[in-house]
Amino acid sequence: MKKIISIKGMSCGHCAARVENAIRQISGVSAKVDLAKGHALVTLEKDISDEILSAAVAEAGYTVSSITEKKGLFGK
Repeated sequence: MKKIISIKGMSCGHCAARVENAIRQISGVSAKVDLAKGHALVTLEKDISDEILSAAVAEAGYTVSSITEKKGLFGK
């Protein structure tokens, strides 16, 4: 399963790396942050709640504005 996490407060590459590392600390989760779009594409190997994902981003010092499931090849 893939999810898109929209994140507020990132302003530089260091911010993006910090968020990416925080999300990757969750077992079974990989992430790629796109600073320009202000979101992270997260791949989940198992079911992880949105609250856990949000908490990881918050611990890194940023705010989650939304989490949506990525559906299909071109879906968001």
